Amino acid sequence: MVLRRRTRRRFNPKIFIDRTIETTAIISLLITSFSGVGAMGCWGMEIIETNANPNIIISGWQQQKGICLGAMLVSFSAFLGSSLVGASLSIQRDKFQGDKQRWKSN
Repeated sequence: MVLRRRTRRRFNPKIFIDRTIETTAIISLLITSFSGVGAMGCWGMEIIETNANPNIIISGWQQQKGICLGAMLVSFSAFLGSSLVGASLSIQRDKFQGDKQRWKSN
C-alpha cells in the first residue's frame, strides 16, 4: 500500500495580491456595466414620465438616474485604480526579475 504525502500549500502573498487586484477589476467592470444599463433604463422612464405629465419638474427617475451614474463613475474609477496598481506591480516585478537574471548571467 502506497501512501501519498500531501504537500501543504504555503500562503503566497504575491498570488493573493494579484488575484485580489484581478477580482476587483472584474467586479468593478460588472458593476459599471449594470449601473450603465440602469441609468439608461431610468433615462427612458424619465422621458416616458415627462411625456405623460409635462407638469413634472423633477421626477423620481431623474434622481435614480443620478444615483446610477454616480455608481458607474465610482466603479469605473475603481477599475482604473486597480488596473493601474496591477500594472505598476507587474512592471516592478519584471524589472526586479530582469535585474536578477542580469546578475546571474555575469
